[in-house]
Amino acid sequence: MSAAAALVRTVDYHTAGEPFRIVDFAAGGLPAVPGDTVAERCATAIGPGGSGTAPRRGPLDDVRRFLVQEPRGHAGMYGGFVVPPDDDGAHFGVLFWHKDGYSTACGHGTMALGAWAVDTGRVPAPDDGDAQVRIDVPSGRVAATVHRAGGRTTGVTFRNVPARVGARKVPVATTLGLAEVDIAHAGACYASVAARDLGLEVTRAALPGLVRAGQEIRAALATHPGTWHPGGPLLSGVYGVILHEELPGTPFGPHQRNVTVFADGQIDRSPCGSGTSARLALLAEDGRIGPGEDLLHESVVGTVFTGRVVPEGSAGGSRDGLVTEVTGTAYRTGEHAFFRDPLDALGAGFLL
Repeated sequence: MSAAAALVRTVDYHTAGEPFRIVDFAAGGLPAVPGDTVAERCATAIGPGGSGTAPRRGPLDDVRRFLVQEPRGHAGMYGGFVVPPDDDGAHFGVLFWHKDGYSTACGHGTMALGAWAVDTGRVPAPDDGDAQVRIDVPSGRVAATVHRAGGRTTGVTFRNVPARVGARKVPVATTLGLAEVDIAHAGACYASVAARDLGLEVTRAALPGLVRAGQEIRAALATHPGTWHPGGPLLSGVYGVILHEELPGTPFGPHQRNVTVFADGQIDRSPCGSGTSARLALLAEDGRIGPGEDLLHESVVGTVFTGRVVPEGSAGGSRDGLVTEVTGTAYRTGEHAFFRDPLDALGAGFLL
């Protein structure tokens, strides 16, 4: 990491248990990321010949590694670089990152960013009522509606880019047996499988088996045509595998618990924001949810998102796919000034 980036300031949030570390490049005095759009800046971060989960080394990626690796981070860390938006229609842009590289979408991060933008005064908001924060991400423009009461943020609703189904009932052989996998795109590509089909339950005790199954399914679908997105390679390929189980439904709609295994075996502690959008696309195609109904979506740690379908033809509806909204909570956990001592042999960090 360059001397100019030897000090990095962050604001940390968690959304339903999943961390999100925010780095405002301009406010922190860090160099601008080349590119005219957020998607181009994401490609810059990944580097020529790299991929989302195998970026090329460079000054920008050194900052990511510095923040995500121990002793400053951990293998479950997630975060984002705040960068300029594509145009004046958004408040800012963001490059999402995790321990293995970069992602094109992040619902829990979008919720955290919405809360951060309002909490810091970057986007004005009433003491009681809602404020909308528009954010450009590599997969498009998303919005976070920040709910306020008594002068504080009480929740955030994330409206995603349109979601669509890529493939259904794709047979995938795993060491735990044959799985039928559904594929949906919701800013990133997700593969969904019923945990019980592999003899698993969505519990903390079952996490080793869930992670192994997720890694095997992701690898098996590497070249499947259902994972291709018309937006190109940046949006294509399985990003996360959602292993889900049914719970008793509510008067408002279905109720499920899931664990999302993404990148190279990373576990989403939240119910996964963009993954919830992917689940909604599949449930809607099955006729199990429609406008006016809610998906109660639980995580492996017991936190909850509420997902819903936006009716086509309403404000924000789209003919390009299913528009979804996901509501959850995001809380600030700390503010940090991370240093790298030039004499520290472990200064760049490590992962176990």
